Amino acid sequence: MSHSPRMRTVLSCTLLVAALAAGATGCGSDGHPLSAKPYDAAGQIAFNGPAGTQKADPDKPLEVTAQGKGGRITDVTATDALGRYVAGELSADGSRWHTTTPLAAGAAYTVKVSTEDEEGSPGRKVLTFETREAAKKGRVDVEFGPEEGQYGVGMPVTATLSRPVKDEKARAIVERSLEVRSEPATEGTWHWFEDDKLHYRPKDYWPANAKISVSSHLEGVKIADKLWGGEGKPLKLTTGSKIEAVVDAGAHYMTVYRNGEEINSMPVTTGKPGWETRNGTKVVLGKEYVVRMTSRAIGAAEFYDKQVYYATRLTDTGEYVHAAPWSAGSHGYANVSHGCVGMSTGNAAWFYGIVQPGDIVRTINSYGEYLPAYGNGLGDWNMEWKDWRKGSVVNADLREGQTHHDEARLRPSV
Repeated sequence: MSHSPRMRTVLSCTLLVAALAAGATGCGSDGHPLSAKPYDAAGQIAFNGPAGTQKADPDKPLEVTAQGKGGRITDVTATDALGRYVAGELSADGSRWHTTTPLAAGAAYTVKVSTEDEEGSPGRKVLTFETREAAKKGRVDVEFGPEEGQYGVGMPVTATLSRPVKDEKARAIVERSLEVRSEPATEGTWHWFEDDKLHYRPKDYWPANAKISVSSHLEGVKIADKLWGGEGKPLKLTTGSKIEAVVDAGAHYMTVYRNGEEINSMPVTTGKPGWETRNGTKVVLGKEYVVRMTSRAIGAAEFYDKQVYYATRLTDTGEYVHAAPWSAGSHGYANVSHGCVGMSTGNAAWFYGIVQPGDIVRTINSYGEYLPAYGNGLGDWNMEWKDWRKGSVVNADLREGQTHHDEARLRPSV
């Protein structure tokens, strides 16, 4: 295809301006092909999409081809109603554009095709169509956690899938579809703990007083053969002040910090030999004003059955920070509990009142083992960041501080 007509037009304008010199107005916009209103390119392209009210097969690639002599396709953009772009490839000669990723099921698409004729004049055609719904038995829904609300800076975001996803390529599609944003922004990533469970956490704790939004762009997306993305209700969270309690089992004291500044220090007792309190970082799971604790529940040899007040839960297996007036003589001196952090009723009430789920309790200098990153509450922070990233299919291969330029179609338009 020759572009000489366009070149001649530009040169004629230049010569005319030179001849008229000062006071000349030059050529008007009507003389340049690119300034003209785009013509209807319907007769210049062919589209393999459905006709009339029919719906397209989302597994079938989308294709637009140039028709006739001299014309070519210059650009194609395809988006669904959610603003997700479809990745595509345009041939070097402009004769063909086709999708390089599957379409979403049950989606409405708009395809904008730009063309150019042999004279260089621009053409335009907008195409719309819908795709068929995916079978419900092959849908993967996602449920985010925790519940909407305010939490401490240590609370990870969780995602539970309605069906297991084992294949690495399929996992990458799921992971790219789950979006977490925070204000202020902070580096973070997902980690696959099971085939149907992911957790998201930042490299460090969330910023204090942050706003966190979690959303899924998975609906309708093909994950694998006969497996499609389903529903995912968005989630909004906020964080409060950074509250962190450090329990020194060797010194028998717990020190509490707010935004890095010490606000209280109190004598405590922790787990005795054989029942040592676990080391590591624990996320507050919840608070219970009164809890019944029995020796039978944990398999202890010596009998006890107590109503325990101001109980702040740290693990699924029953580790708490709580009032323990019966062991007052040991607070600050000896470890005599069955793994919990015990203190006076007044101190337990104060701590109970200041903490919320998501706050941090970190135990050091205990003879106990470390709380695992998964399986007994929220031990996510007990995994080194480099190891945490390895649990992400998308970010595992990145260097420290590096981010992906997401080439997938699962991005909302901006």
